[in-house]
Amino acid sequence: VEEEEPTGYIRYEKFLPVMTQVLMEKRYRPIPEDVLLRAFEALDPDKLGFIPKEELIKFMTEEGEPFSQEEMEEMLSAAIGPESTSINYKEYIAMMVIDEN
Repeated sequence: VEEEEPTGYIRYEKFLPVMTQVLMEKRYRPIPEDVLLRAFEALDPDKLGFIPKEELIKFMTEEGEPFSQEEMEEMLSAAIGPESTSINYKEYIAMMVIDEN
């Protein structure tokens, strides 16, 4: 099999089977609940237990490795009800955490 010249990109067709195997074998450990909680608490200096939707959008799209519009919409659809204006991050974390027992 002839190897392709390196391009700096990973072809989806090669990535998908490898990543599927990694996930199925549980080689990629989920982030612990306490780490997620500390991350959200860093965005909530008053420790109110919630973050306004607009602030969350600002943090997630302007800081660090920014979320795309699609990623932000996906997160918000899971984290915030259609009538809500803020995220109760403890409830959101509880939805995300995997019980390994």
